[in-house]
Amino acid sequence: MAKLYVVGTPIGNLSDMTYRAVEALKSADFIAAEDTRVTGKLLKHFGIEKPLMSYHEHNRKYAGDAIIRRILSGESCAVVTDAGMPCISDPGEDLVRLCAEHGVPVIPVPGPSAGVTALSVSGLDTSKFTFVGFLSTSPSSRKVTLEEVEKRPETLIFYEAPHKLCATLKDLLRALGDRKITICRELTKLHEEIIRTSLADAVNIYNDSDRKPKGEFVLIVEGYKAPPRAEMSVREAALIAQKKADGGMKPTDACREAAKETGFSKSEIYNELAAMKEERDGA
Repeated sequence: MAKLYVVGTPIGNLSDMTYRAVEALKSADFIAAEDTRVTGKLLKHFGIEKPLMSYHEHNRKYAGDAIIRRILSGESCAVVTDAGMPCISDPGEDLVRLCAEHGVPVIPVPGPSAGVTALSVSGLDTSKFTFVGFLSTSPSSRKVTLEEVEKRPETLIFYEAPHKLCATLKDLLRALGDRKITICRELTKLHEEIIRTSLADAVNIYNDSDRKPKGEFVLIVEGYKAPPRAEMSVREAALIAQKKADGGMKPTDACREAAKETGFSKSEIYNELAAMKEERDGA
């Protein structure tokens, strides 16, 4: 029966291509590629001649249907991305889902992953981590995502393009506070760079007009560490939030800031504020 091979490719250094990955590409009847020009260079390097089919974010629906039809007719397919492991923060996940729905065997052929590679040299906690990937370009969606991961204790992994790096670093600092960060640029390539610093310093580094971001970035950010609870009650923490709200801050933002300062959770403070309001209203 025809199969789908999910083939990991190098994230920069072609020497990282595995023997099995080469064999998988040779054995497939055709290859579904994010960018056929990029994959064409990879195939030429390893002396592989196979038909290429474009499969990416913007054509995933109709191209995915076409790929499934070809597989069901007896042709095996290898899916690749421009660099790294396909189907991770990638439209290939839809193709795997289609294969599962149609009973098509899916064979993983593992290869490099930029996120895990960066994590391994970050110097931060690797026992637990959350892969966030690329943040949305929508300000409201970015805000929601950062609020969701703000209090997660595990290490966070982000991907970012050079033209959005400065804005993303500022957003991370604003949403998460000043934490440790490891910035990995152009991993495994000639100009590979690994910077271990803090978010505040990272913002300053790339605010320097002489240091224009270039290449692809992986950002490894320290997880949330709850501050030790101050010797205060949740009522006192709520009063801090109330003061911030009286100064014009939104109640939810006031509770979040008070939580950072006191060690109480945002929900604890918010509930206490609500109880205080009921007391005042009932007085």
